[in-house]
Amino acid sequence: MLVAAHKEFPMPKDEIYLPIQVGASLSKVKFSGYQVDDQGKNISVKNPYFNELTAIYWARYNSSADVIGLVHYRRYFSFKKGKNLQNILDGKQIAMLLKHTDVILPKKRHYWIESSESHYRHAHHGISLDAVRLIISSKYPEYLEVFENQMSKTSSHMFNMFIMRREEFNAYSDWLFSILFEVEKLIENEVLSWDSYEKRVYGFLSERLLDVWIVKNDIRYTEVPIFFMGKQNWLLKGGKFMARKFGFGRIGEK
Repeated sequence: MLVAAHKEFPMPKDEIYLPIQVGASLSKVKFSGYQVDDQGKNISVKNPYFNELTAIYWARYNSSADVIGLVHYRRYFSFKKGKNLQNILDGKQIAMLLKHTDVILPKKRHYWIESSESHYRHAHHGISLDAVRLIISSKYPEYLEVFENQMSKTSSHMFNMFIMRREEFNAYSDWLFSILFEVEKLIENEVLSWDSYEKRVYGFLSERLLDVWIVKNDIRYTEVPIFFMGKQNWLLKGGKFMARKFGFGRIGEK
């Protein structure tokens, strides 16, 4: 279970959890007790653009674990309420779940008043989603119908969080990066002018692609709630969402 982190933070004591410092190649400081994402075959240097995906790429080529999962230093899977690291999924729970399912995912996020595509375009630069559509249509045309259906839905699995057996993890990772690296070639010049948040574009795009792969490959999944280590200002988040929805502060195509 990779715990992606860009700064030192309290970590789970359970030995199945592996803290991984993402973007380690760009940092002068290596965190004590953390795996770094710049060992072996890696894309650590791309972390400002790929975000936690650099941990996924590292695991694809450098971990031999039979099961791979990704959480964040402030987001974890848990059936229990309360912001306590002792309540997060443990190895026994994960093993039991995987007896009956292929993949463990967070509960879907619902947008209610707009589709996954319109939400993306209101929050991010639409040119990046256009590039994904173009690459899928040319490289994986058999996925295009599912992609369009998923973009029209009002809910999706977010945060790039999952737990998968090795076979599914390898297949998903190979498919995902084969798309994102092609998208990168198409938009890398435009991305250079975006702010630091929007430069994380490939991490945002992968959140939309996970469900496409899940549905197309008829992958059985079980949803588990997640909790956030820290306070969230839901009033502020809701206000920003509505502002983007109605065109205020929108950063997409103009």
